Amino acid sequence: MKEQKNLMGWRPDIKVVDCTLRDGGLVNNFFFTDEFVKQLYITNLKAGVDYMEMGYKASRELFDESKFGKWKFSDDEDIRAVVGDNDTDLKISVMADVGRCDYKNDILKKSESPIDLIRVATYINTIPQAVDMIEDATGKGYETTVNIMAISQAQESDVRIALDMLGQTPVQCFYIVDSYGSIYPEQMTRIADLYLDIAAKYGKKVGIHAHNNQQLAFANTIEAVGCGADYLDATYSGMGRGAGNCYIESLIGFLHNPKYNLYPVIKFVEKYINPLREEGVTWGYDMQYLFTGLLNRHPKVAIDFTKAGRKDLTELYNEVILLD
Repeated sequence: MKEQKNLMGWRPDIKVVDCTLRDGGLVNNFFFTDEFVKQLYITNLKAGVDYMEMGYKASRELFDESKFGKWKFSDDEDIRAVVGDNDTDLKISVMADVGRCDYKNDILKKSESPIDLIRVATYINTIPQAVDMIEDATGKGYETTVNIMAISQAQESDVRIALDMLGQTPVQCFYIVDSYGSIYPEQMTRIADLYLDIAAKYGKKVGIHAHNNQQLAFANTIEAVGCGADYLDATYSGMGRGAGNCYIESLIGFLHNPKYNLYPVIKFVEKYINPLREEGVTWGYDMQYLFTGLLNRHPKVAIDFTKAGRKDLTELYNEVILLD
């Protein structure tokens, strides 16, 4: 259960993870300029961010390379072109989706790579393959975390079984993932307690990745912090799929650890994020995403509604209600 002291002070175990290139890349198909990526890296260094997620390790057999920018695939040489030897405290991560990556071949040994952390993303029904991916990455020398997606549509008993299975692997952190932005803070407390109880059993950490469909991404993140979650995902101005994510500006402004510096974050938003919006790149809370969050549905229908420039919100609401 949340303790007030967890919100008033600061814990040295807390890690801020910038997911802008990865989750934000879902908004523009990962077509970021080299300058944007380099300046994001420099800003994260200045801001004291702990991990920078450089994108996905997606399979070129499954995704047409001509339709995506290079951070869909996050080749080691592309990462190294940005970070060099990365002789800093900022660690580099990538996400590997179960069933969407060739992890045996595309994830090299840690000794040959600038990547520090492999973030495995899975659904409840693909936990066995996630276990294999975790063991493969750990054997290659990486830190590992695991995101169980769409838990708002999963049975608690299934989540318990999944966490017990994952607890027996070398993974370092279980992530609570509010994929549909449908979880309320009081629910987040109960979910965090469940994750933390099982994490304590196996000596693991807990993280939080929130979506902003009901404008609760930041609220749910600090709720999880108060309960004891240590790995905190956020993006610059919430840039991410659909309604976006927890704003890193809000998170760093909230955390009391003096290692974090808000000023360079504000400068980056002003110079690089706001111009993306002016160019027409679209993300963030709007009523169509509220519908999918309220009804605990995947946001795809709301994303399509936005891309089509539709205005018929009442019709969309009916469409969302009828989704399976």
